[in-house]
Amino acid sequence: MTELNETTLNELVGRVLGDLGGAVSVPLVRIGDALGLYRTLKEIGPAKVDELADAAACAPRYVREWLAAQAASGYVHHERGRFSLTPEQALVFAEPDSPVNLIGAFDTAAAMVENQPKVQSVFKTGRGVAWGDQAGCMFCAVARLFRPGYVNALVQEWLPALDGVIDKLKSGATVADVGCGHGLSTILMAQAFPDSRFTGYDFHPGSIAPATAHAQAHGLTNLHFEVGRAQDFDGRDFDLITCFDCLHDMGDPKAAAAHIRKALKDGGVWMVVEPMAGDTLEENINPVGRLYYSASTMICVPTSLAQETGLALGAQAGERRLAEVIRSGGFTHVRRAAQTPLNMVLEAT
Repeated sequence: MTELNETTLNELVGRVLGDLGGAVSVPLVRIGDALGLYRTLKEIGPAKVDELADAAACAPRYVREWLAAQAASGYVHHERGRFSLTPEQALVFAEPDSPVNLIGAFDTAAAMVENQPKVQSVFKTGRGVAWGDQAGCMFCAVARLFRPGYVNALVQEWLPALDGVIDKLKSGATVADVGCGHGLSTILMAQAFPDSRFTGYDFHPGSIAPATAHAQAHGLTNLHFEVGRAQDFDGRDFDLITCFDCLHDMGDPKAAAAHIRKALKDGGVWMVVEPMAGDTLEENINPVGRLYYSASTMICVPTSLAQETGLALGAQAGERRLAEVIRSGGFTHVRRAAQTPLNMVLEAT
């Protein structure tokens, strides 16, 4: 029998206990968000238990236990019987437009747990789980997960990093947002560039309906949404086509790349936003890679395998593999135009 290294064992157990603490925090964080506990604490804190419970219209005994768990997790600050959010904690839990708001990640984690029986069953068969058959809250969770990055970087950094695209958008361009989901990315661009026209395409009718509702709620008239697959959506002569965090989910991304190339005008640009990843497993053994590999196992790979071809790139495909797929569609130039800790932005022409 191999002799145990007690130090190594204790370190592993310590890491797992930390992970379990995070895992069991998922429902508590979502409760705090849904009931406005974080938001209220930010407004009135430092506050005693009864003060927060009264302000949030919740039962004090539950709020007391919730606050204790949050303090033990380091998500809420506690001092002399009063609780508050530090500026850093508020950015993560209480400010929806913060670039580091992570509530959507907790929602996604909950959806992944709900998805377990479906994904577990296809481990044996090698089949997929269609996007429309994923856990009930998956679509909203994913939209919320990506929202902070899009709100804080899409118009401000990513589009300006593309060659000549901003000038076209300001003067009036035609844009297709392929794989638009609930349409947040499309809406942000349409708001920023009122003289351009935008079409959002997604193969999931259940996402197109809320996307259309969101556009109507914002009173936008320069965009519309349609059901359409990446490999055969309607429309031609686009100045810009975008794909946000979806190329790796497609069953046949090579066919999508070929169709997108044909749908672009001469001189048009394809912007591909994908999860940040290195080209090897060793490069991705880090906190970001850990999150993305887990999400890829539960969401991305099953989604791709449920479609025609089922290439199943995975969320950590890496720039080299992504560039190969993009070039297979007839693009000759692919470069990394911008990046964040969670995303890379590729420009293809």
